[in-house]
Amino acid sequence: QVQLVESGGGLVQVGGSLRLSCAASGRTFSNHVLGWFRQAPGKEREFVAAIIWSDSSTVYADSVKGRFTISRDNAKNTMYLQMDSLKPKDTAVYYCAAATSWYSGSLKREYAYNYWGQGTQVTVSS
Repeated sequence: QVQLVESGGGLVQVGGSLRLSCAASGRTFSNHVLGWFRQAPGKEREFVAAIIWSDSSTVYADSVKGRFTISRDNAKNTMYLQMDSLKPKDTAVYYCAAATSWYSGSLKREYAYNYWGQGTQVTVSS
């Protein structure tokens, strides 16, 4: 069983920064992928970024490329999402997720992720 706990959400002004954390426990993640998704009010949940735990390879949604950075700390079993140059459209509940069985074409797909955190709210005010 995998447990994922997000933290770091909050209220920030346009152009500001936030760093989200996802503390993972329950198993080792050497062959897994961890990712971030978000869901804005009235919209479907969408992919934000993912990191392959074994080699730190990353993939991003086009909407956040160049502004967000995903990373991980193996010793702490924690994943991060550094969010810079935030925009009102980034307002959403952000979810951490883990995929224990995956292939390269599935990293941006919800169905690939079998463990989810409870979510943390990010609000960007203009």
